[in-house]
Parts: sequence; C-alpha cells; structure tokens
Amino acid sequence: MRLLIVEDEKRLALSLAKGLTAEGYAVDVVHDGREGLHRAGEGSYDLVILDIMLPGLNGYRVCAALRAAGHEVPILMLTAKDGEYDEAEGLDTGADDYLTKPFSYVVLVARIKALLRRRGNAASPVLALGELRIDTAARRVFLDGTEVTLTAKEFSVLEQLALRAGEVVSKAQILEHVWDFAYDGDPNIVEVYVSTLRRKLDAGLIRTVRGAGYRLETGG
Repeated sequence: MRLLIVEDEKRLALSLAKGLTAEGYAVDVVHDGREGLHRAGEGSYDLVILDIMLPGLNGYRVCAALRAAGHEVPILMLTAKDGEYDEAEGLDTGADDYLTKPFSYVVLVARIKALLRRRGNAASPVLALGELRIDTAARRVFLDGTEVTLTAKEFSVLEQLALRAGEVVSKAQILEHVWDFAYDGDPNIVEVYVSTLRRKLDAGLIRTVRGAGYRLETGG
C-alpha cells in the first residue's frame, strides 16, 4: 500500500513516514499544498494524509480540487485547529476522516487501516486463496492453518500479488506500491523478495511469467 503525506511540519512528516514505512507501507512526503495536489493527482496512492494549514494551497482546497477532478483516494485530514466547524468543513470538501493534533500515532495507524478496509465497499480484510489466508488488517499470513512469519516488506509484496490473484503483476507495479517514490535502487529487489516468499510459502504459489511479472496462483 502506498501513502502520501502532505505536511509542512517537516519533523512530524518525516517521523510519520519513518513509522509508517516500518509498518510496511510505501510512503512519499511533500511539504506544500501545490506539490501535494500535483503528486496526489498523478500518483496511484491508496491513501493521502493531508494537513490543513499548508503553504501554497491549504488542505481544504487540495481536497476539494482532488474530488472535483474525480479522484476517490481516501483522505485523512490533520489539523492543529480544534472545533466542530473545522471538522465539518474538512468533511464537506470530501475528506474521509479527520484527526486533530496532537494525536496518538497508534490512533493514526488505526484510522489509516480503517480507511483502507473501508475502501472498495468494505471488502473483507482476509484474503483466502486455497490454503493461503492473508489477513490484511492484522498483517498476518497463514498457510494450511499455520502462521508464516513475514517481514513488513515481504508482507507488502505478497499483499500486492494477492490483491490481484490470478493476474500478472509486473515488477514496476510492485515497486510502485511497496517502495516509495524516491526509490532508485535495483528493481531486481522484487526478485529477491519473491524468492524469499517462495521459500517461506509453497514454492509453486508464485509463478514467474517471463517478461511480464508474477502471478499468485488462486488455488483453484
């Protein structure tokens, strides 16, 4: 899952990015409203964390512009303001949730997970593929009823394949959603993680489609 943080308090933004990256998300950070609107409008993000008090364009205007352009990405608004009017204004512009600073990081993560679960008509957070079960909310994986321990990145790679089970997913698509925008390392890092997943899971579960990418077998 790929997140965009639009927050001008750089220490807060980088702290959130560090924590969310450790949770297994790919995270991009920008510090002003105009850049946030540009990045959110052109990037394929699963969720945007949007501060209200921003230079360039404030969060209300960024949110309203995204919705007017037809972007349905979940938006979680952050603000130092506190009051029902501010919350109502944020929600009226199309935000999905609202969090007032200072906030608990644990609460932020819970809100993010709730919004991601809600996306796609509240689809079940558990993906069942034959003997493989992937709990996307708890970020746990079970094979034949036995839990398989995965790192945050391993889980994220598997999740991207599972969300498109039976379809071919390219390396570029996996990189886009699991590694952040600034990643400029070797794209073959995807092969490394797929190889690790094959060792930890059934070796035949993830098929290589030469020249195209990978396909997670659906188990029939």
